[in-house]
Amino acid sequence: MSNNARSPEFDLLHPALQHHIVNSLGWSTLRPTQLAAIEPIHTGRHCLLLAPTAGGKTEAAFLPVLSRMLTEGWTGASVLYVCPIKALLNNLEARLTHYAGLVGRRVEVWHGDVSATRKRKVLQDPPDVLLTTPESLEGMLISPRVERDAWFGQLRCVIADELHAFAAGDRGWHLRSVITRIDRYASSPLQRIGLSATVANPVELLDWFAPTGPREVVGSSSVRADADVTIDHVSTLENAAIVISRLHRGEKRLVFCDSRASAEKLGSGLRELGVRTFVSHASLSVAERRHAEQAFAEERDCVIVATSTLELGIDVGDLDRVIQIDAPGTVSSFLQRMGRSGRRSGTRRSCLFLATGETALLGAGAICRLWSQGWVETAYPPPQPWNVLAQQALLMVLEHGQVTLAELLARLIMSFPELEPAGVRACVGHLVAQADLASPEPGLIQIGPKTQAAHERSHYRDLLVTFTGPDLLVGKHGTAEVGYLDPAVLVGKRDEPLKVLLSGRSWTVREVDWKRRVVWLEPATLGGKARWMGSGRGMSAEVATAVRELLLSGEAGVAKLSKRAIATLDDLRDTTPTQIDPPAVQAQGAASWRYWTYAGSDANRRTQLAWHHAGTSSSDGLSVTWRVDPRPIGKLTEQDPVLSDEEIAELAQPFKFAELLEPGCIRDLVVARLALASHHGDGLNETLGDPDNPTVQAETDAT
Repeated sequence: MSNNARSPEFDLLHPALQHHIVNSLGWSTLRPTQLAAIEPIHTGRHCLLLAPTAGGKTEAAFLPVLSRMLTEGWTGASVLYVCPIKALLNNLEARLTHYAGLVGRRVEVWHGDVSATRKRKVLQDPPDVLLTTPESLEGMLISPRVERDAWFGQLRCVIADELHAFAAGDRGWHLRSVITRIDRYASSPLQRIGLSATVANPVELLDWFAPTGPREVVGSSSVRADADVTIDHVSTLENAAIVISRLHRGEKRLVFCDSRASAEKLGSGLRELGVRTFVSHASLSVAERRHAEQAFAEERDCVIVATSTLELGIDVGDLDRVIQIDAPGTVSSFLQRMGRSGRRSGTRRSCLFLATGETALLGAGAICRLWSQGWVETAYPPPQPWNVLAQQALLMVLEHGQVTLAELLARLIMSFPELEPAGVRACVGHLVAQADLASPEPGLIQIGPKTQAAHERSHYRDLLVTFTGPDLLVGKHGTAEVGYLDPAVLVGKRDEPLKVLLSGRSWTVREVDWKRRVVWLEPATLGGKARWMGSGRGMSAEVATAVRELLLSGEAGVAKLSKRAIATLDDLRDTTPTQIDPPAVQAQGAASWRYWTYAGSDANRRTQLAWHHAGTSSSDGLSVTWRVDPRPIGKLTEQDPVLSDEEIAELAQPFKFAELLEPGCIRDLVVARLALASHHGDGLNETLGDPDNPTVQAETDAT
């Protein structure tokens, strides 16, 4: 430990912790980010710690916090460690319990899968560190079983792991508001420490996460393009299975898919080819995921096929290869996934793209071009979070039973300083007018009869969650839960028993109990359907521009293209227009025309909605498709849509709690979130991950 012994930063740690780092953990040195984090965390500054996947961010935050705990004599529940998915909490529990136990401190987990018995013990005997989710914290804040002043009163610090993933959606606003509310119970505002992979705007992200107080970004946000990356075009998912089965035999391979259905089909195909295969995604039961991840971590010659459930830092052991089916939507996601490789000494990060279609090939090449240029997305929550403000208004009232109107407004304005106070007052007034809140006497607010009727029977559980997901059915084999099925896979006419894919295995549907929402399954030999409804994923303007640059140059940055990929790309370069001023128009058969903009999903959706009366039929990140020839219309992309209140209400449906808002707030929300005005289009955050992201599925339960 001589390297650390000469480090003034290491000397700041409590002597007992120094001893255990050297002697119990046997570490000869701490990493640069871990050393750099000690002083700012020790002095109480809010921090954003940046490091690539497997860069030691967890230890960079947790060890200095443990040191403060010992030096300053913290007692009771003093640290919250918040993660976006339960699987990551479960994965961290053993490691953080070990670190804390070395110095006589305790760690406990609290989320939707934790038993009521264990939760009662946690309430009676608070641990030093609680691992949890924002939704579970929200449940504690409104629960009559939690003595909030006693339980939250001794908190000193909150660590938010994978902060960029929180910031990708409304859960970021929810997390920040919950922390602000907990601050009122603590003796002083909580120190806020965020952990993040590489992002383009770390200072801005930290300013959002910790709006007041001294702050410091620790670590580098630069993007390194030193990796072995290859792009291949295999045409179909079946061909991808054949390639994976033949490549790198005897090695441990992690394969990422961007939908649950693709993961199931690929997992089943690999098993049919005799490959030891495991599957992990958000619609599998907890037991199935844990079994797959544990078995994969312990074996060598095997494959695990996963969605973004394994993107966010979950340890699945020592990997040999990372393979990506098609392409993730962002450079950030690609870096997270590729970062699972190259952890052994003497190895490099690597990733093999297997594109199953032409658009996927272009997406993979565009992502690699941007990565090669050192570009990565910004991470900032979506604008105009009026829907989360409405949710928080209801929950703040539930937390206290009754609250004065003045206090409720003050707390909401404090939690959402980015929103106009006049709009906050209008939002609360609308909630009262619609009976979501009630005013039993002037100046006093309590929960309203409409909210009671909708949510009281379920203990307000649905109010705790800012995201929406499909209403899935539980698939069971005997008494064991296998996973969750979308009802859409069960409908339709059939001449023979229905087969489904779940956990990479084939099942026959024996019976559907619609009342109990249970599907009884029996093992089958081969075949089966896999289908989950999703909202699809957009393409940023930067990725769309990179697609055009790929078509113009034929180069995917430092990534290598296979012979098949080169041949397919050459064909696409010969047949795909790249003119954008004015955009090229290409006939698609006799009844439609494709207008090539390379402007990204937001801008093309704006064009589609602005000219929907003129025969537009669809849009994607690269183009808008018309049912009439658009060339006589003129400059189409300069128009913003003029939408009726009914059209705005329909567009607002994906945003949870939007129905609680008055029309003006709904319009502001929709226009900003869907970039329906030209000035909203720049700098908006792209959603990390995919429609199958675990944050929109069974990963984050209410208490």
